[in-house]
Amino acid sequence: MASGSMRVVEISQPGGPESLNESRRDIPSPGYRQILIRNMAAGVNRPDALQRAGLYLPPPGASDLPGLESAGEVCALGAEVTRWKIGDQVTALLPGGGYAEYSLTHEDHALAVPSGLNMVSAAALCETHFTVWSNVFLRGQLKAGEAFLVHGGSSGIGTTAIQLASRLGADVFATAGNDEKCRKCEELGAKLCVNYRTADFVESIRSATGGQGVDVILDMVGGSYMARNLKCLADEGRLVQIAFLSGPRAELNFAPLMTRRLTMTGSTLRPQSDLAKADIADDLRQRVWPLLESGKIAPIIDSTFPLAEAAQAHAHMESSVHIGKIILTIRDRDIRNIEGL
Repeated sequence: MASGSMRVVEISQPGGPESLNESRRDIPSPGYRQILIRNMAAGVNRPDALQRAGLYLPPPGASDLPGLESAGEVCALGAEVTRWKIGDQVTALLPGGGYAEYSLTHEDHALAVPSGLNMVSAAALCETHFTVWSNVFLRGQLKAGEAFLVHGGSSGIGTTAIQLASRLGADVFATAGNDEKCRKCEELGAKLCVNYRTADFVESIRSATGGQGVDVILDMVGGSYMARNLKCLADEGRLVQIAFLSGPRAELNFAPLMTRRLTMTGSTLRPQSDLAKADIADDLRQRVWPLLESGKIAPIIDSTFPLAEAAQAHAHMESSVHIGKIILTIRDRDIRNIEGL
């Protein structure tokens, strides 16, 4: 079992990216059904920035360090672990603690690194795929042949949602903030991506769907988008809310929910039970990992930053110029050795 101290990036106080600072802590020990992962890389996600700002507290018992996904090698096993052995290469959903050389997670929340993917790409998988699968396909019940709209199509969530929905038979639409991002969304499988700065996405989407609207919307914006989303939905459509980048409040006319039999729902991933996350992992293992291993879908990597430059990574994410995922590299030499470079 690993012992001693490890490099980490911690939140010194609630605030901006400058509140992320490198430090050292003791390497944690795995508890019941937990595995200890020797991290090679970790994903950077919007919830990390919310936690940094003091707006998204870790669940009880979780590490206070940011970081909700990582990829690396299993290096220690807690009691009753049966799924993994020491040395296995995994990508994992974490309750926290990804910005560190070692992280803990429940054994059922890790998946094998898909063949053909390096550790940087593997670190980009879990937070987005768990989120998209559980919200678009389980909660939103998107089916082949239906129409789907994702806002923020060039984000990590968006690029994942476009690929999964299109490969599984949906007609996909997206919005993004400039023409370059829109082109990327269309390359990934969107039939149309609307530049929301230059066009009204409601009019564009309704026109592209022959006036019918879409069956499922995945929204991270909130605010004024809520009422506009309802106008984009087809009869019996489902709006799934997973974030509120423009705020959680809006004035809505709820009459269309009744007259057009619409559904508004949403979720957050981190507070869900171990069993719920394990069920999502099982679905991913059966339905999504084969798509990754066959190359039919792939994580889109925007950029990488060393662990010590987590503050710069957050500033880059919050500039919203990125397309796809931002990754922290934790053990560059080990990554090169594993990949034979």
